[in-house]
Amino acid sequence: MTAIETQGAAAKTAANKLMTCTAKKKNDALHFISKALVSKMDLILTANKQDVENAKKDGKSEAFIDRLTLNPERINAIAESVQDVAAQSDPVGRVDKMEKRPNGLMIGRKTVPLGVIAIIYESRPNVTVDAAVLCLKAGNAVILRSGKEAFNSSNALTEIMRKAITKAGLSEDSISLIQNTDRSSVDELLCLTDYIDVLIPRGGAGLISHVTENSKIPVIETGIGVCHVYVEKTADLEMAASIIFNAKCRRVSVCNTAETLLVDRAVAKEFLPMAKKLLDTKNTELRGCAETQKILGSSVIKATDDDYYAEFLDYILAVKVVENIDEAIDHITKYGSKHSEAIITGSYDEANKFLDKVDAAAVYVNASTAFTDGGEFGLGAEIGISTQKMHARGPMGLEQLTSSKFIIYGDGHIRQ
Repeated sequence: MTAIETQGAAAKTAANKLMTCTAKKKNDALHFISKALVSKMDLILTANKQDVENAKKDGKSEAFIDRLTLNPERINAIAESVQDVAAQSDPVGRVDKMEKRPNGLMIGRKTVPLGVIAIIYESRPNVTVDAAVLCLKAGNAVILRSGKEAFNSSNALTEIMRKAITKAGLSEDSISLIQNTDRSSVDELLCLTDYIDVLIPRGGAGLISHVTENSKIPVIETGIGVCHVYVEKTADLEMAASIIFNAKCRRVSVCNTAETLLVDRAVAKEFLPMAKKLLDTKNTELRGCAETQKILGSSVIKATDDDYYAEFLDYILAVKVVENIDEAIDHITKYGSKHSEAIITGSYDEANKFLDKVDAAAVYVNASTAFTDGGEFGLGAEIGISTQKMHARGPMGLEQLTSSKFIIYGDGHIRQ
């Protein structure tokens, strides 16, 4: 067996034990993880420092470095999120719809773990912890495959968690990290059908498309975030400017960041200078349509079709002036990634039209797309944000990491 096959087999064995693990034991394991992350903070920061230094040497962007960087505040926040997951109800073992059928059988549906989940992700070491604790709480074993840029951080975090959960009597193989960061390790994971039940890619468009196109294992696809903020003509313009600034500039490196601003023609001349004044404080580059250029001047770069499709993850914002809500929705339908979309409006009817017609995992009225996050939605940590229309859509928490099985009680029943 290869090293990855050996890890897969060990994870499968651990998953079989986790399937019937008590909620108390799982919660104890999470509490031990949370404490260990804080007590071993120096070790984590040392490993992360090496990753950050390597990324800087490789000329990675400021946004990339931000995604990669850990500091005491972020580590404490990660540890707190582990406690939040522990505090949630155990999703496993719930039985609903138990009813007696005309044939005399009592039939119900029970939630069960998915089994072994493999998570393939790139440059965000916090995903190492988020993925591990969510999978563990839902009774799943997890195989982590970090990008090479975050490997030192991810490896340190994984080893800390593996040791921590043994204090609760759980197998350290419930959590494991692939040690090979070559692309070949991803391709091998995609074929490990004997051991892995579900695969979740979390990263850029290239990684996600490669996994979905080549995996022999069922995939829950987390999508890129080409998110829009649309300013409708009845909007409170000061509120709208505050929202687009937050949606774009709060943290440009994450997938809920707004990448395109759409503005009704009726308010464009008044609103665009207001928005630009705020965006300029973060040196945000604007790429706009001809009308945007006419209003704001030569500082605006002419937008291309590719710009409207782009997930910049940087201080870059595409801008387009539209005639009305119908044109805005048409634009979002064409260019959006079905992640998070927002309308800023004073009209109840237009708000409901936007909610009804925009197809996305999260649709906002008068609020920033930055709220699309597991913690903000009451899920604690998140495994990712799904843009599919399967059982998992939007921020994925514990419920989305379970499946179900029918349980049937009889009394000597035979079918004629």
